[in-house]
Amino acid sequence: MGLFRFYTEMKVHKRENDYMQSKKYILCLCISLFCISIGLTSAQAVEPVTPNASIEARALLALLYDISGEYTLTGQHNYPNTRDRNSQFAARYIGEMPAIWSTDMGFAEDGDTDSYLARPDIVQEAIRQHQLGSLVTICWHAVPPTADEPVTFRPPRDADSTRLTSVQGQLLDEQFKDVLTPGTELYERWAAQVDSVAFYLKKLQQARVPILWRPYHEMNGDWFWWGGRTGKYSTIALYRQIFDRLVNHHKLDNLIWLWSVDRAHQPRMYYSQYFPGEDYLDVVSLDVYGSDFSEAYYDSLVALAHGKPLVLGEVGNPPTLDILEVQPLWGFWVVWAGMVRNTTKEEYRTLLASPRILTLDDPAFWEVMAPYRQACNLPPLPVQEKPDFSGTWIFDEQASQLDRIGAGNAAHKMEIAQDENALITKRYFIVEWGDDRVTVDTLKLDGAQSITELFNAPLVTTATWSGNGDMLVIESKTTFTRGDRTIEMSATEKWRLQKRGLILSIEETATTFRGERTVTMVYQKQ
Repeated sequence: MGLFRFYTEMKVHKRENDYMQSKKYILCLCISLFCISIGLTSAQAVEPVTPNASIEARALLALLYDISGEYTLTGQHNYPNTRDRNSQFAARYIGEMPAIWSTDMGFAEDGDTDSYLARPDIVQEAIRQHQLGSLVTICWHAVPPTADEPVTFRPPRDADSTRLTSVQGQLLDEQFKDVLTPGTELYERWAAQVDSVAFYLKKLQQARVPILWRPYHEMNGDWFWWGGRTGKYSTIALYRQIFDRLVNHHKLDNLIWLWSVDRAHQPRMYYSQYFPGEDYLDVVSLDVYGSDFSEAYYDSLVALAHGKPLVLGEVGNPPTLDILEVQPLWGFWVVWAGMVRNTTKEEYRTLLASPRILTLDDPAFWEVMAPYRQACNLPPLPVQEKPDFSGTWIFDEQASQLDRIGAGNAAHKMEIAQDENALITKRYFIVEWGDDRVTVDTLKLDGAQSITELFNAPLVTTATWSGNGDMLVIESKTTFTRGDRTIEMSATEKWRLQKRGLILSIEETATTFRGERTVTMVYQKQ
């Protein structure tokens, strides 16, 4: 937006010089009309190519314009059937959560990480990520119209050359022509496949979630069935066709359109041969592997973009700060799933030390996101999500703060399963003369009482969330008789997750027949 302000200031100065000698009322009229026209020009410059785009989509595109040349956002791709597992790993590895959550609409069979059956979960996770503060980008390894879902990524060895059943590979020329010809069988199959994805994009539209939508990515390459075609029946025509299907037929208004290409290292891959026109894209996107951030690719895309934002839709390694110094317009990068460790922790530390690079945990990112979050009717960042304690936890005696009883009353291992309503904890206690003693407790998370038994007396336990939802408070109480004495015992446990969910800290304050005790038990996630 700085460029627009600069442009406005220059034009106003020019008008002032031109009309300095004119009558006062004419000067005021001209300046007023000019300011109105500049305001319209600026608004049009950041208006999405989708007619009547949603408020959220317009705000998302405005955000990309605002950060262009000043900030670069971090991003992480997640396989369709893994929700945010890749992003969580990236956060643990680099120390901060990436600002962009990326995924794919899927194509593979049930159980595969790329399963197309994960789409309902993708919708729910995209909504969750949007609410937590991430920007959401989705691509689609589209199924060829010659096959039904699911398909494989690469052609099998015994593949029928006349009937492609994989994402990679090529259709016959006549088949590709039919895909682009309404009324043909392949066109109808193509439309049905696009419609199946539109069904889920509409759910995101209904949830008011804007999407950085990246269809037919790496289209200047010939390794995917949709790519590498020029001439009358071209990849450009296919891209325009899906644009028309989603925007005009399905009336989707929540998509920001990313035109996505790969490195143009051969003349047949030059970008101008695949450029669909400015009316069909909001953002220019490049995929880079092998750290091949050639200045030639960047300069060519800057020329084609005509001021539209530039991003790195996929990378194996993020660009270095030296690269960003000479290629400053990259608005974000997305590291592909499984490639986080292609870059060392030290290299990430160098990147994150720069004020240019923003993560979800960065206060500067929260500030940049404020207008976008407001447009989306969402609270300011950061957002505190309720902890999920699910997993296997191993007691860390050295990190714990214990009393004179030591680790004798601490479970050496816990297996926890948690959902929205309950917490099930299986504890393993060391028995020095035999096998582990194992207990299983189920607690309701709505504050309702759970009654178990301790020393043949009822133990009443409740679990409630703290006011801001970042801590689980478990309170228990029991009364029993020992000889002629009535003894009341109570305990309060405060459960917190630390270090991106890798550490569970349980602070316990208890009143027992041995007196008051306060300990902090620390568990490492296995």
